[in-house]
Amino acid sequence: MFNDILKSFDLKAQEYHIQPFGEGLINRTWKISGIENNNEFILQQINTNVFKTPFDIAENTNKIGGYLSKHYPDYLFVSALPSNNGDFIVKHTDGEYYRLFPYVKNSVTINTVLTRDEAFEAARQFAKFTNLLAGFNITELNYTLSGFHDLTSRFEEFKRVVKKADTERLTKAKTAIESAFEHQDIAETHQSLTEDELIPLRVVHHDTKISNILFDTDHKGLCVIDLDTVMPGYYISDVGDMMRTYLSPANEEEQDFSKIEIREDFFTAIVEGYLSEMSVNLTDAERSLFVYSGNLMIYMQAIRFLTDYLNNDVYYGAQYPGHNLIRAQNQFTLLDKYIKAEDKFQQIVFSTQNQPK
Repeated sequence: MFNDILKSFDLKAQEYHIQPFGEGLINRTWKISGIENNNEFILQQINTNVFKTPFDIAENTNKIGGYLSKHYPDYLFVSALPSNNGDFIVKHTDGEYYRLFPYVKNSVTINTVLTRDEAFEAARQFAKFTNLLAGFNITELNYTLSGFHDLTSRFEEFKRVVKKADTERLTKAKTAIESAFEHQDIAETHQSLTEDELIPLRVVHHDTKISNILFDTDHKGLCVIDLDTVMPGYYISDVGDMMRTYLSPANEEEQDFSKIEIREDFFTAIVEGYLSEMSVNLTDAERSLFVYSGNLMIYMQAIRFLTDYLNNDVYYGAQYPGHNLIRAQNQFTLLDKYIKAEDKFQQIVFSTQNQPK
């Protein structure tokens, strides 16, 4: 397989050491390292079960890369390399799609946020990316995942699945279902702000887990990576996903819910990091939704897990019986603890926004 793929980029597989790279769950990734040279690359197979139109991804990243190189040439933008035919995605005879990236030397990625400085740096980099693209015409971008962060449609899907789920799963998920309906005001708020166009669409990443930031060896942020989900969206998607994945030391797979907690200093780091780049660009309406962004993304992931459990685990799959129900309960626990801290969080955002520049 690697012989034909690498040949498309004028590389000879026998001259490189090839090994799996990273812990991504969607696309398969390998590091390609020269045996007798210093050349290093990242090869990635696009999961077309998730991304149905891979060439839309290539078109988006090429347009964004062109804009950044013209207006902000010093910004580190890791773009795919062209094949021998000038294509940025190559279709192999196995029917799969591949692309090749340069490997950024002396860079590192991390999978878990361990310090507030890492949270700050990640938030700053995601904000910088959106801020630099404030002048980009978002109508030029393709939607690579339709409805990806559309809580309104996610909630409607959840309600449909509840009506047709089997009795056993409904019974086991009774408390989680009650939690979903108890917090449906979060979905109602989302519907209002989108239908009434209360906040502007921006170029946002949509997947702000910490592993999508490149750090240098001193753990200072370099740039964002993994741009498959970059498309028009609302900034609260990015901020909220950081709240969901950075605030608790326990991730969504944790079955001991007593380990789920909210780290206030990490929240402050996200606020300070994001506003250090985006403060002057946010509208008043956007500022008012900073804390809500956490509600949005935690709640949406909770009902996505719950919907999949009630729908017999057809999307996420399950590594053990009740896996997606546990994940949903985990996220509802995180949501409850986040909501209890909301007043304090509002104070942090207000004080950060009003610090002397």
